[in-house]
Amino acid sequence: MVIDLLFKQINDLQYITKDLLLAMKRYLIALASVLLLSLQPDTSRSVNSTLPPFKAAEDDLKPTVSQQKVEVYIAKIFSGYHYRKFTLNDSLSSKMFDNYLDEMDKSKLYFLSSDITYFEKYRFQLDDNLNSGNLDAAYEMYNTFRKRYKERSGYIETLLKNSKFDFTEDESFNTDREKATWAKDADELNQLWRKIIKNDAIEFKLSKKSAITAALNEKLGAAKPVTNMDSLMTTTLKDRYKNRDRNLGRIRSEQVFQMYMNAFCEVLDPHTRYFSPADSDRFKQDMYKTLDGIGAMLREDGNYIKVVSIVDGGAAFKDKRLKQGDKIVGVAQGDTGRIEDIVGWYVDDAVKKIKGARGTVVRLQILSADALPNAPLKEIRLVREKINLQESRATKEIVTINQNKRDYKIGVINLPSFYRDFESAGKREKDFNSTTRDVQRMIDSLRLENIDGLVLDLRNNGGGSLTEAISLTGLFIPKGPVVQVKESTGESETYTDPDPSVVYDGPMAVLINRFSASASEIFAAAIQDYKRGIIIGEQTYGKGTVQTMVDLNQWMPRETEKLGQVNITIQKFYRINGSSTQRKGVTPDVEFPSAFSAEEYGESSQPTALPWDQIATTRFDLSKALNDKQVSKLKEKHQQRMKSDVELKKLVEELELFRKARENKVVSLQETKRKKERDEAEKKREALKKLNADEDEDDDENPGVAAAPKDKKKKKDIYLLEASRVLTDYVIGSKAPNLANRL
Repeated sequence: MVIDLLFKQINDLQYITKDLLLAMKRYLIALASVLLLSLQPDTSRSVNSTLPPFKAAEDDLKPTVSQQKVEVYIAKIFSGYHYRKFTLNDSLSSKMFDNYLDEMDKSKLYFLSSDITYFEKYRFQLDDNLNSGNLDAAYEMYNTFRKRYKERSGYIETLLKNSKFDFTEDESFNTDREKATWAKDADELNQLWRKIIKNDAIEFKLSKKSAITAALNEKLGAAKPVTNMDSLMTTTLKDRYKNRDRNLGRIRSEQVFQMYMNAFCEVLDPHTRYFSPADSDRFKQDMYKTLDGIGAMLREDGNYIKVVSIVDGGAAFKDKRLKQGDKIVGVAQGDTGRIEDIVGWYVDDAVKKIKGARGTVVRLQILSADALPNAPLKEIRLVREKINLQESRATKEIVTINQNKRDYKIGVINLPSFYRDFESAGKREKDFNSTTRDVQRMIDSLRLENIDGLVLDLRNNGGGSLTEAISLTGLFIPKGPVVQVKESTGESETYTDPDPSVVYDGPMAVLINRFSASASEIFAAAIQDYKRGIIIGEQTYGKGTVQTMVDLNQWMPRETEKLGQVNITIQKFYRINGSSTQRKGVTPDVEFPSAFSAEEYGESSQPTALPWDQIATTRFDLSKALNDKQVSKLKEKHQQRMKSDVELKKLVEELELFRKARENKVVSLQETKRKKERDEAEKKREALKKLNADEDEDDDENPGVAAAPKDKKKKKDIYLLEASRVLTDYVIGSKAPNLANRL
């Protein structure tokens, strides 16, 4: 069959690169979403209503014949080939129903409880609809949402036109609507939206950047400079919500279908997705074009433009201040241009503002991913440029640790990704780009400097080439297995390093964190299972699945219309000891305190992520480099430092305060209290930041116009320093000879 042939053509070594499929999923879901906050849907069942909430209108969106065919075919494909074996039944239908409501109205800001009561008649019908190609329920629910959304827009317009907010009134707003219930009537929604708009207004009023915008507006001699904050605030908020209305108007039938089918996909696992024809083309054509400029992949996230990932070798990658998960709320051109609010913008329009000619300056107003509810915005200045892959390659340095009245030289190799130039490698070119080749050269160089141990820094390494993960492992072990891969059929295969040579046999450590994923986890797990080196840091992300993307037109060749693509989970990774990396990731031998919990970030935070499990271990020979007794001693010494070292103690204290502050989602709508909350939140963030900051770093949130960044001194990295201390303990404890003798 065609499907069997397609799956046989999958190149596993290339399809797991850089967790890109996860970024695609996150980016494309949001194209059909115009909502605010993230939460789980109400799963309570209600008695069905006898009357529909609305009558059908002429401008309602409707499904196409091809969409009905695709619905049936996707259900059949997933039933036969998805890694998770499932049955289309009422249980799946109920979960899909909740997912679809969640996709449309995550924060329960539009639908009324009467709408949900009426929709309950569909809860256990969606599985049958998948088999029959019936999309009536999907489009009736969305068209109802569309009308409720327009009602809210009318209220917001009236509110902004007539209301003057009283910022002295003592009231609050809960920004976390995870446990919220559907509003009983329009009056209840009005009260909710009054607080939402007031919260937007007070946030704008207290923002230092608003003052900068007004000052710049006047300074630049605009035709009608805005100097009144209330006027500027009202104008900005009106434009913001008009942009949201425009986004809704741009949603077409295929995007509704995509959202509905992804409600089905989400039941199976977080990485299985359907992409509509337009969004498939958008990804292939536009997504990569956005890499020129600042080097970031963006998507819509409710009202905001969110950074999905930072592209290795780009301007943002080198600058280091823009992070995955940050939200871009404003854009300015050049060093003196006016900040333009982009909240509520469509991602395409935002990208046009952020992109620009090479060498030009763009300033971004950012709401940090780690920002507390009251944290102020920050401004980042970037010079647009093309991606330079050389910047994303491995780098090396030496960290000196003084212990027992002696200096120990620890070589550090930082790996931002597992890169490999497959095209050049296929042509058998002599010096194609390769992580393994670069690391080997660096090890040879570090040997000449008489290092005592080696740290491989894989923090924030999202993965890359499986081939490189295997060959890199081979630099440190004799030939042997590195990872196992299990198919949906139950068959498994072991990938091995065939090279018996060992490039480096000295003391080594692997430094990981919550954002080390995929290929990083495979490498770290192999080093740990062989007991070849000490694993240090935080529990990794836990993505142990493999997906493949196939064009539906290849599966349905008789269809002349574009049908889109599916991204389907077909394999799982397993360590050589038989344990899956799925959900659990890699747990370090010596664990560091973390600002991020598994419940918030990582595969285990996804409700439908495939479970952790085990298969049979494969045969491999343990290294004699490390044993359990040594690991226990290293943990003990680390814990002693955690109690005695001033910086480490302060780090733990600040992390705990930061976590507690993040748990509080209620903010005051009284200006004086809100300002106090904001100042306290910023103090907590700054205290944590200073523990691991550039030694001569200027305050990048200076309310003045952003200036060109200065050359910075070496960054103080508490985690790397402690990892080097742990490795030094290992060196001393194992009485390893100086590596100069190994040449």
